[in-house]
Amino acid sequence: MKDITITDTIKYIGADDKDIDLFESQYVVPNGVSYNSYVILDEKVAVMDTVDSRRGGEWMKNLDAALAGRSVDYLVVSHMEPDHAANVQALAEKYPEMKVVGNAKTFPMIAQFFDIDLSQRSVVVAEGDTLNLGSHELTFVMAPMVHWPEVMVSYESSEKILFSADGFGKFGALDTEEDWACEARRYYFNIVGKYGAQVQTLLKKAAGLDIQMICPLHGPILKENLEYYIGKYQVWSSYEPEDEGILVAYASIHGNTRKAAVKLKEILEEKGAKKVAITDLSRDDMAEAIEDAFRYDKMVLACATYDGGLFPCMEDFLHHLKSKTYRKRTVALMENGSWAPTAAKAMRAMLEEMKDITICDKTVTIRSAMKENTVADMEALADALLSQ
Repeated sequence: MKDITITDTIKYIGADDKDIDLFESQYVVPNGVSYNSYVILDEKVAVMDTVDSRRGGEWMKNLDAALAGRSVDYLVVSHMEPDHAANVQALAEKYPEMKVVGNAKTFPMIAQFFDIDLSQRSVVVAEGDTLNLGSHELTFVMAPMVHWPEVMVSYESSEKILFSADGFGKFGALDTEEDWACEARRYYFNIVGKYGAQVQTLLKKAAGLDIQMICPLHGPILKENLEYYIGKYQVWSSYEPEDEGILVAYASIHGNTRKAAVKLKEILEEKGAKKVAITDLSRDDMAEAIEDAFRYDKMVLACATYDGGLFPCMEDFLHHLKSKTYRKRTVALMENGSWAPTAAKAMRAMLEEMKDITICDKTVTIRSAMKENTVADMEALADALLSQ
């Protein structure tokens, strides 16, 4: 296990998973993922969550080493998703005197996942309740729908640590050297992004706490410049654009729509766009495309007409955006069709189901392949988009 220092009395006992192919069976994680868990060693011992079953044995060894012969008094369950709670029953069976701490929504979920009777071992907590361990005291803050209904976070007052559940998490194993924001952004919008209002509520509660360290359930422990991380969450959860820029997202069958999308990127850059990102929805990581759509304030959708509608990867992309509450953006449309182009109409209809979306009046229609008149139309579209 990588040596990760929390404090003298709070130990990291989590594990990296570099063998996983898809996180939640849908997200590519080229640098793996960490399952974070912690143990507070005081007059009473409290374990803060468990880990995924994929690393259960390693986690138990890490816990045993940290305990050095001591027993466990409490298991705090902040989130019941299996990547954090898979070992609840195993730990409860190993320490039959241990009490399990959760809220009113936690224990019905435990009964759904496991066959274990905790009726005499349950400590049910609510907003503002505390758990005294000796010199450490945990205060529980409910965080429903961030991103499951039973989620809660814990604030340890003596060392000013927020155990933030899935909040402030990121993809990537802990021994990965990479920028925090990129994979934290992809993680946030694809997993938590739908619940911006609930994240805003939690941030308002957290604003009243003196937080010196954030211990999430995925990703690095955050110890410095916490204003930066909290600021990112304020922007992301309010659905405001993070950067001025344009994402060109295209769905091309034989390459002609792709050529037009690449040409439009060049036109936008020549006209002074600060940042233009481009993604091939057929081949690039969908989660990263979602991340970039939320990152920038504008987007161009370029799609071939297929079976009288949208090429499937574009339809999938727009369904993802809707489900993650895409809003407060300006979008322009390009379509392609050899005999009956209808992609722009279909994309517009899906965008109109989203809130606070401004659709550019100028639409470009390509008839099979890009021509001089198409480029002229793309110039006009770029002007219209950059003026908004």
